Amino acid sequence: MHKVLAEIIAGVIPHKMTRNQWRGILRFGVFNAIKLNIDIRRNHTTPEHHLAVCAIAKNEGPYFKEWVEWHLSQGVDKFYVYDNESTDGTKQILEPYIKQGIVEYIDWPGYRRQLAAYDDCLKRHRFDTRWIAFIDLDEFIVPIKDASIPDFLKRFEQFPAVEINWLVYGSGGNKAKSAEPVMKRFRFHSQPDHYLNRHVKSIVNPRMVYTMIGCHEVARIKGKAADSHGNPITRNFRQRAPQQDIIRINHYAVRSLEEFREKQMRGRASGTQTSVPMEYFNQYDLNDIEEQAPNISKNI
Repeated sequence: MHKVLAEIIAGVIPHKMTRNQWRGILRFGVFNAIKLNIDIRRNHTTPEHHLAVCAIAKNEGPYFKEWVEWHLSQGVDKFYVYDNESTDGTKQILEPYIKQGIVEYIDWPGYRRQLAAYDDCLKRHRFDTRWIAFIDLDEFIVPIKDASIPDFLKRFEQFPAVEINWLVYGSGGNKAKSAEPVMKRFRFHSQPDHYLNRHVKSIVNPRMVYTMIGCHEVARIKGKAADSHGNPITRNFRQRAPQQDIIRINHYAVRSLEEFREKQMRGRASGTQTSVPMEYFNQYDLNDIEEQAPNISKNI
């Protein structure tokens, strides 16, 4: 019920960023927010993990190895994987990482469970993880100016979150699925200033946020989130020009046509729609620029 009230109350706020912020706080719950603020003041635990990734997945098994290995090479030291009713052996594929303590696997069935997974991740790991990135299996965080993601994050210690823009990659004309790595197969991407690249994903300090607002933004306890240049954010991401010169998220939204057809069949773990329409492929199959030197050399 409080989620419905959150939508009603937040809906009357005209400023989009303020509206989204209050939507997140109200969805989290006022009493929960008060309790969390008390817990944060009392808890001085040193985080066990510096940088984790939280993701919910549905039948993404074949892509996990490359995705995990890439982010390990970029400084991630923990993965919280929420499995939304996969039938492709996802847990067995992740088993070596689970045994090493790299992946924490959570069985997470049900419909429209993405935000619930994010809430659960923040609740469980608010005090044992310094930073948590909330991304999907078709997204790869790529630091451009820094040697690793933690090196990039050193400049953001005072911020509750940093928002990182997409760079959307198209199919490159690939029709068939292949066992080759995604980052090697798909070399053509959109124009950097394409409006779809205004979308962001967030890396958050869990001790300074209440919850995620959808899959992009965060409801902050205090302070402003930052863009990748270190500027405090005052406008919604849809109103800002994309930034990809410091860090970016390679978004392989469609992969090949065959893989997109598979995506249509399995639906989304977010539950936003049961089938991904073909219009999505047409919209995201952007192949304007060929990448000359794909950044896939480290431990892949």
